Amino acid sequence: MAIMKILLRPEISKFCGIRNFSSKPKPKFGIIFDIDGVIVRGNTVLSPVPEAFKRLRESNGKFRIPTLFVTNSGSSLPAEKAEDLSKWIGCEITEDQVVLAHSPLQMFKQFHNKHVLISGQGRIKQIASELGFKSTITINELVENFPSLDYVNKDKRNPRCGPIDPNFKPIEGIVLLSEPIIWETPLQLMVDLLISNGMPSGLPSALPYPHIPVIACNMDLFWVSEAPIPRYGHGAFLVCLESLYKKATGKDLIYSALVGKPSEVTYYHANQMIMNYAKKIGIDHNIDTIYAVGDNINTDIFGANLYDKYLARYSKGKMTKSRGLESLLGDNLIPPNIKACISILVETGVHKRDSEFKSDHCPRDFLPLEEGLSRPAFVVKDVGEAINLILEEENVE
Repeated sequence: MAIMKILLRPEISKFCGIRNFSSKPKPKFGIIFDIDGVIVRGNTVLSPVPEAFKRLRESNGKFRIPTLFVTNSGSSLPAEKAEDLSKWIGCEITEDQVVLAHSPLQMFKQFHNKHVLISGQGRIKQIASELGFKSTITINELVENFPSLDYVNKDKRNPRCGPIDPNFKPIEGIVLLSEPIIWETPLQLMVDLLISNGMPSGLPSALPYPHIPVIACNMDLFWVSEAPIPRYGHGAFLVCLESLYKKATGKDLIYSALVGKPSEVTYYHANQMIMNYAKKIGIDHNIDTIYAVGDNINTDIFGANLYDKYLARYSKGKMTKSRGLESLLGDNLIPPNIKACISILVETGVHKRDSEFKSDHCPRDFLPLEEGLSRPAFVVKDVGEAINLILEEENVE
């Protein structure tokens, strides 16, 4: 098994050392797996997956290791993704094992009562409702109220101004769940909302700044499918929105929150869910370590290492209230009880060790970068080798 060990925080070693499992004590670690490029490419299951995941389960098929699947996909419901994973892996995966790009938004209760524009694919109204949002409007519904704003397609142009509904409520925020199918109309109307304070019936006398809140899920510039070349992800849509707003106003677009990998809040949410799942499978003690397996150094690896840095600061009491989890979650923040988050890079997705194709993309709000955040603790060939490595590190048969 060819494994490249790259980086490991010194204090992690005490959690990764040899333990006596002769009496088969319950594990003190959990694993979170990315999906695209790790488990599947498109809908094609990668060859090591079915056999490799048997090592994480008891003879009855139930998981013996706390296991989660954390993806930047945002066009489905957790139950739908769990159903897909069950087919791909060959055992039951439940929705409490799934973290989607938008899953952490259920913690952002301060936005749930706002009237928000939602953008994405799939059943976005139902997705938003399950997350806790009570008043939502889609791009299509916005166009119906302001027909003259949808002016890209000359064959569809309607000069009628809005709002058509005299009781139309101003938009109080924009929630970007995933990339839309067609980009030009959403890009135009979102900039309209930002420069009109949520009521795009005309230009205000002064540019509102800061603008209405913007929450974005999934910052992946690229992702992999069956296509031989990585495809643009939601991060590419965000780059376009940021650039157009900057060109139109001369000001930077401000995100009230960025969720999905590599944000700390996504790994914090996964941390809480893996603790809950550990209790579900009979583990009543704390989990010390989370291993994070992914194929993208700019999201999976960067995010795991960023959260590991957060845990190190937290353990030393060096937290800042001005940004990050504390400012986002406030009193909803439950102190994390794990000690380390260890990143493992597989080479079945975006990352290719010898390729000259390097996507140097990190969301603006995560700058300045700390050295080494995109450097994995381990590099392995595929998810099968990743699972073998973790069980060897933890001395579990």
